[in-house]
Amino acid sequence: MGQIERAGLPEHLSRVHMVGIGGAGMSGLARILLARGGQVSGSDAKDSRGLLALRTRGAVVTIGHDPGALDSLPGGPSVVVTTHAAIPKSNPELVEAEKRGIDVILRPAVLATLMLGYRTLLVAGTHGKTSTTSMAVAALQHCGVDPSFAVGGELNESGTNAHHGSGDVFVAEADESDGSLLEYPASVVVVTNIEADHLDFFGSEAAYVEVFDKFVAGVQAGGVVVACLDDPGVRALLERSAETLRANDVQVWGYGHRDARERPEHLVAELLEFTAGPDGGSSRVRVHPPLVDEAVEMTLDTPIPGVHMALNALAATLAGSAVLAGGDGEVPALTDLAEGIAEFSGVRRRFEYRGSADGVRVYDDYAHHPTEVRAVLSAARLAAGDGRVIAVFQPHLYSRTAEFASEFAAALDLADEAIVADVYGAREDPMPGVSGRLITDQMSGRSRFVPVLSELVPAVVGAAEPGDVVLTLGAGDITMQGPEILAALGERA
Repeated sequence: MGQIERAGLPEHLSRVHMVGIGGAGMSGLARILLARGGQVSGSDAKDSRGLLALRTRGAVVTIGHDPGALDSLPGGPSVVVTTHAAIPKSNPELVEAEKRGIDVILRPAVLATLMLGYRTLLVAGTHGKTSTTSMAVAALQHCGVDPSFAVGGELNESGTNAHHGSGDVFVAEADESDGSLLEYPASVVVVTNIEADHLDFFGSEAAYVEVFDKFVAGVQAGGVVVACLDDPGVRALLERSAETLRANDVQVWGYGHRDARERPEHLVAELLEFTAGPDGGSSRVRVHPPLVDEAVEMTLDTPIPGVHMALNALAATLAGSAVLAGGDGEVPALTDLAEGIAEFSGVRRRFEYRGSADGVRVYDDYAHHPTEVRAVLSAARLAAGDGRVIAVFQPHLYSRTAEFASEFAAALDLADEAIVADVYGAREDPMPGVSGRLITDQMSGRSRFVPVLSELVPAVVGAAEPGDVVLTLGAGDITMQGPEILAALGERA
């Protein structure tokens, strides 16, 4: 895997104004720009803890969107950065930038520039990107590597979602939601799974799948694709891309459960046995060449519940080894990378423990797709033991709710009781006939639609009993309900 000299901060990124600087991706980008010596200003609709952290690092942040925000830096910005999804083109700062002739570029283009000269480890897939990326970072750090990284959630150890490291490895989440993953230089990539999503942007499942084909086709010569062979979408991707990968001298390192009849093509790491625990799990894994000289077994402990997390941890271990193998230094043993994952304390909003009151444990998770909801509720079942699982779900986007209402209903039926809030519209306007009731009407288990958010906490407190696990789920502001639920449970005790 070839390496070029890492570039410094280019002139056009020396003074950057970021519209929507408080978003997960944008705030991480701001951290890296500041660490590399750039000047950064930005604006957001409301203040937050993340914005306070950026201010302490030197960013000039304005609350609210106003053309005058472009004057926050001396001489004004050299470029304005925005995102497709969160910021409309009618934003007054974008309109003002156009009037002044200031270039407006998208976040992925900036991140791609910051990756130049690094060996990159990019994690893609419909589900599991943030957890897998974060575990890869933890594994590399445990081995003495200081990678730069940009993740979609905050790592609990460091409390940050991005970092400018001293090493020559850059680890990042490769988001497919708007096709932006195609901009990144790719040395080692992980594909966790492929399942229809973001159809509001792509328009069809075929168009969504195609972006992954283009992504693996762009992996640099001598690179590695780490692929989950359990997933039918990933297996189909490998079949379609086989000729291209061979022509580009790209290896495929497959992982997953072994087929009982034969060892599938590309399988280099197989999950033989998974033992669940209340706060995680332990896996027995067999690893094959070319990762090792001859097949060996090892233990892989994961501090986050669920077999899906065990698979994510296995992907992170393989990818960490692959990206380091592309350098000039000594490659740590797989067991060293696994030790880093075993010590990993998780990512905010990924089965995050929020607290306990009156014998009820409360967790929070970002799950907002039916497959994610199903996986997290399966993990919650293990954590609950003899107790019940109460899911408190807030659908995200009207288009996604309309598209997957029946799938959400089936996934939520895994809970003993489901309380469904109304849709968090985010960037979308309401759609006639689409609400959280569209889901509960199709559920066979015990469920309740609570359209008014202020009535959600009383509904949960009325349902929860000592020994139960309450899990708030969704990509919207449902995360704010966890502390409120705990406070109300505490008053009940």
